[in-house]
Amino acid sequence: MAQAAALKKPPAKSGKIGKEKKWGYIFIAPFIIVFLIFQAWPLIETFYYSVFEYYRSGLDWIGPNFVGFDNFAAVFNFDRVNIFGLTYNTLVMWAIGFIPQIVVSLLFAYWFTNVRLRLKCLGVFKTIIYMPNLIMASAFAMLIFSLFSDIGPINEVIKSITGEAFRFLDYTWSTMGLVGLMNFMMWFGNTTILLMAAMMGINESVIEAAEIDGANSAQIFWKITLPLIRPILVYVLITSLIGGLQMYDVPQILTAGAGSPNFTTRTLIMYLSANISGSPNYGAAGAISVIVFIICAALSLVVYYGFAADKSSREANKRAKAALKAEKQRRG
Repeated sequence: MAQAAALKKPPAKSGKIGKEKKWGYIFIAPFIIVFLIFQAWPLIETFYYSVFEYYRSGLDWIGPNFVGFDNFAAVFNFDRVNIFGLTYNTLVMWAIGFIPQIVVSLLFAYWFTNVRLRLKCLGVFKTIIYMPNLIMASAFAMLIFSLFSDIGPINEVIKSITGEAFRFLDYTWSTMGLVGLMNFMMWFGNTTILLMAAMMGINESVIEAAEIDGANSAQIFWKITLPLIRPILVYVLITSLIGGLQMYDVPQILTAGAGSPNFTTRTLIMYLSANISGSPNYGAAGAISVIVFIICAALSLVVYYGFAADKSSREANKRAKAALKAEKQRRG
């Protein structure tokens, strides 16, 4: 009985584990401190000042005077720069760049990680496609503006064919298309690297087992590869969506801050910047920031719960584990 009681008694915690926990807390402490000071506290202040009137008049500060939800009501005015139109503009320009970005990135990642294709000079290709990500967005915007301006080389080619230049920045969809093109060119390399890392984490035995069962390349890609890299795809979609909602520098430089034509390329952050410089009420700017935060959070939750772990993904994981188990048994 005494031996049985001794066996049931849980082992005492060693001092070594306690020391490891202590050092773990010490190592994460700098991040927590920096996060609380430079991110969490400014976020709390933004929410606080969003319900106040607070601005500077000359050398004097006016406020903070509590105004409730007046700042939010001013944002939801139904004119051509209302918050709904700004959100629509931002999401459309993000989608124009993101849809071809994810398609091209998936294609490149599949090619670069497929050992059966035996592609050469992969290091050179990876470096080339990632290089646009290292260029400042402002420099990229100036480059595109120079190429597609009324006297730029693209219009010179168009004039030689049609006899008349096409004013890209005078039309809504051509201007949005240029913004989407820049976002695509700047970020598809980064997305390709992330998707390559996800595909390289797939166990090769799963692919081999599928090939033995007679699956072709398209079936392997759609039925095995895509479901298994779903977590990284969701991560890419959410981070790209958040970055798209914070879009500022590319359309700001391309349209000289006007959001032309007729404010159709004006984004949420461009409106925030114009509100601060035009009427320096930090409470109104805080209200816009809170709205952007809520939109980002809501759309991120929709994406996460809509794509992260559905029934097909769970079934794909089960099939992959079953295939891996069968392959191990076959090899004996």
